[in-house]
Amino acid sequence: MKVSKAVILCGGFGTRFLPATKVMPKELMPIVDKPALWYIVEEVASAGIKDLLIIIAEGKESIKNLFAENERLNNHLRTKGLDDLMKVANRDFGVNITFKMQQSQKGSGDAVYLAKDFADGEPIAVLFGDDVIYTGDGDSVIKQLIDAYDCTRKTVVGVQKTAEDVARRCGVMEIVGEVGRITAITGIIEKPTGALPSELVSLGRFVITPNVFDAIETTALSRDGEIYLTDSITKVARENGAVACTFEGRRYDIGNKQGYLEAVVDYALRDEKLSTEFREYLKTKV
Repeated sequence: MKVSKAVILCGGFGTRFLPATKVMPKELMPIVDKPALWYIVEEVASAGIKDLLIIIAEGKESIKNLFAENERLNNHLRTKGLDDLMKVANRDFGVNITFKMQQSQKGSGDAVYLAKDFADGEPIAVLFGDDVIYTGDGDSVIKQLIDAYDCTRKTVVGVQKTAEDVARRCGVMEIVGEVGRITAITGIIEKPTGALPSELVSLGRFVITPNVFDAIETTALSRDGEIYLTDSITKVARENGAVACTFEGRRYDIGNKQGYLEAVVDYALRDEKLSTEFREYLKTKV
């Protein structure tokens, strides 16, 4: 079955960016001139996804405004003859975007479960709203994972090798056999404290099969009272098999101050209009 649907999880509090996130969801924080979420929706669209569900939480309704028409702004741009900016402000991603509210923050598994009816028995792509991944002219990460799903017909976890401190904040693969571009996994250890089970780390991109929703229903709460999507994928991996796909791309954790600042600098240096002057400015700071 073709993967034509995706869900982006945007329900977190964004506590690491307080006080800014009292008034602005972290997913709307700008990376140069585009909100972080904009880049993620571009990734979805480039993968051929036709239907997108964005999970939001109370206080993050402003995310809807990013994709809604702003008639007052449009009238201003129209009056000034700013046609190029009209196109930017009213970008058509070619994707049908809907929203659903997560009433309480009970973890990534709980958020994904809200998409069960939306998935309607089909495999779907899952993207975390605080992970922006640059792939240049290459395929988007979700396209890479969809290709892996087409080959295996199993749940796919997007992974890379990372520094140990990053691995300990994420889910680390338990693997079987040798590591390759597509690697069979038997489970995922979330935020491991002991020896790392492998070098492959989950970085906010998945393609999940429908049985993951069944697994979420029986997944126990973690020590912090949340349902981790990775725990549910572990159930599926042990019962039906799952794989990790080592993707190509530069991942930025924009929920982390260091990752966010790195993203702003790197995207500014990739911008043709900004790069020369900005690069010269940076030279004065080192």
